[in-house]
Amino acid sequence: MTLKTFMATAALTLALPLMAAAGDGSYRVVSPDGHLSAAVVVGKEISYTVAMDEMQILNPSRVSMTMSDGTVFGADDKVRKVRRASVDQILKPVLYKKSEVRDNYNEMTLDFKEFSLVFRAYDDGVAYRFVSKLKGDFIVSGEQAEFAFCKDWNTFVPYVKQHTETLESQYYNSFENTYEHHALSKWNKERLAFLPVAVEADNGVKVLVTESDLRHYSGMFLYNEGDASTLSGRFAPYPKEIEQGDHNMLQGVVKTREDYIAKCSDNEAFPWRIIMVTDNDAHLAVNDLVWLLGKPADPAEDYSWVRPGKVAWDWWNAWNLYGVDFRAGINNDTYKYYIDFAASHGIEYVILDEGWAVNKKADLMQVIPEIDLPMLCGYARERGVGLILWAGYWAFDRDMENVCRHYSEMGIKGFKVDFMDRDDQIMVDFHKRAAEMAAKYHLMIDFHGTYKPAGLNRTWPNVVNYEGVHGLEQMKWSPNTVDQVTYDVTVPFIRMAAGPMDYTQGAMRNSTKKNYRPVNTEAMSQGTRCRQLAEYVVFESPLNMLCDSPSNYMAEPLCTKYIADCPVVWDESIAVNGEISKYITLARRSRDVWYVGSMTDWNARDLDIDLGFLGEGHWTMEIFCDGINADRAARDFRHEIQTVPENRQVKIHMAPGGGWAARITKE
Repeated sequence: MTLKTFMATAALTLALPLMAAAGDGSYRVVSPDGHLSAAVVVGKEISYTVAMDEMQILNPSRVSMTMSDGTVFGADDKVRKVRRASVDQILKPVLYKKSEVRDNYNEMTLDFKEFSLVFRAYDDGVAYRFVSKLKGDFIVSGEQAEFAFCKDWNTFVPYVKQHTETLESQYYNSFENTYEHHALSKWNKERLAFLPVAVEADNGVKVLVTESDLRHYSGMFLYNEGDASTLSGRFAPYPKEIEQGDHNMLQGVVKTREDYIAKCSDNEAFPWRIIMVTDNDAHLAVNDLVWLLGKPADPAEDYSWVRPGKVAWDWWNAWNLYGVDFRAGINNDTYKYYIDFAASHGIEYVILDEGWAVNKKADLMQVIPEIDLPMLCGYARERGVGLILWAGYWAFDRDMENVCRHYSEMGIKGFKVDFMDRDDQIMVDFHKRAAEMAAKYHLMIDFHGTYKPAGLNRTWPNVVNYEGVHGLEQMKWSPNTVDQVTYDVTVPFIRMAAGPMDYTQGAMRNSTKKNYRPVNTEAMSQGTRCRQLAEYVVFESPLNMLCDSPSNYMAEPLCTKYIADCPVVWDESIAVNGEISKYITLARRSRDVWYVGSMTDWNARDLDIDLGFLGEGHWTMEIFCDGINADRAARDFRHEIQTVPENRQVKIHMAPGGGWAARITKE
């Protein structure tokens, strides 16, 4: 595609009479391909609708913002000017699931006296945001964000599961839960839901609600206030009193809150509200809207030092090594072993998870005597391996610059910051400050124990990963009533649409549905071995953990080599097929090598995989597929080398909870 950008000229737009632009107070913007549209009606209040061709998606949905002084954006106001623009350009991310991203949209800006309301229509979604024209400091006391779906459709809901005594108490949560699937009208009135949320419309159309460019505001939750098919935004009020507490004194516990959402200042641009729409489920897994709507990184900054990669991880496997001549645990000998393992397999990093700093001190400068960090940094450096440190939120925030400077000078490559568990304005501001400070000292950040990505990873490319996912760590303690397999083929279409996931896959202990049980110190996955391999392709994760013990990996050289060789950032990502909660197949390219990953639910599944994207030439596949007895022994797999058929059609079979993974190279 030719690089080009088309911008409608302001002179032409402003020359149009207002009535010609507005008509009866209705304003419309249409996607570049003409299939998706948003219509905005301005009167006593402002509402918008969304349609896909002739199919209505959202009925009139009201939007407004209320300030503490009584000013209301969206109440009985007049449009002063309408500005329109069209953009079609190719962007080149610092690191992403694609080396090139097409940014193609039509934009409509409605200018009012004290604010603007901006709508963008892409081929795969609609987004809107408020932009304030107020001068000086002001306070947002409330926001109205409605999503009035046309029918009582089914929805996939990630309810908040902690602190459920009141709705307000749920603003303090881990943003981790499986999905409940039910009609909009069946919404649990005792629960908020965190984003993203997906809705099943008619004719196979899926709608996903989320947000982007969240940098100085409260994150959005969704709630059904009583209307059978209308969801509305809920926002954590600004914290008034915060106490240090909870997990090992590393969290900020909100004791009381103000009666407003956010403190703001001149010309504030508020977060984008996104409505993704598609008639192909799999396209949600490779949707780019959250990244596109994030604030671009400063082009003057050099981020060439950001090196994504895989990480040998200690915590999930409980530091369990065997066949060694030392006592495994949080000590120098154990981490030297992890480093040696990483070096011998081309794994870029080793993480020191919770335990290296003195417990309950919330002070990252106090290191336990069993750990010699300068020595370990030197040992790792000599072997071409970088070290990453886990940090609790409170400990990291209390002395952020000193911590970043000290450990950067020592040779540490990044931090995994954990236990934020909030997305009120203060916590959102922390994420921005942490990203900026880490960048100053050339440190990568993995935000664990936090909300979904919302564009910050574009603004600060050193933010390489987020949790906000019901990851494999849950299998250390979850009962067999928790269905992680179904979650695995649901989350790529929903949570992953927002951005990368610190899911932490790679289990070598695998279980069938009936054989799974939680074992905290020797954890297992639900589903087959090949499912774990496929997750390295399906799940977007630029800082990708190997969750299991080096001892277990060394006993499985074929699987370990596949994982170690698998890239973490990509030049191209393609949605091959999929259906939410049932199965998914994604293909990703790094340079001239393709990887394909497929997963199913608890049903055995046969799929036809179209590899037409390979193009001309002769190709060879290295395949990992479920063994004939994988339904009985989930670790059973076959490893084969095959030639890709000329017609590019491949038939695959997956066992219950199974997977299929391939590495494809040109001959």
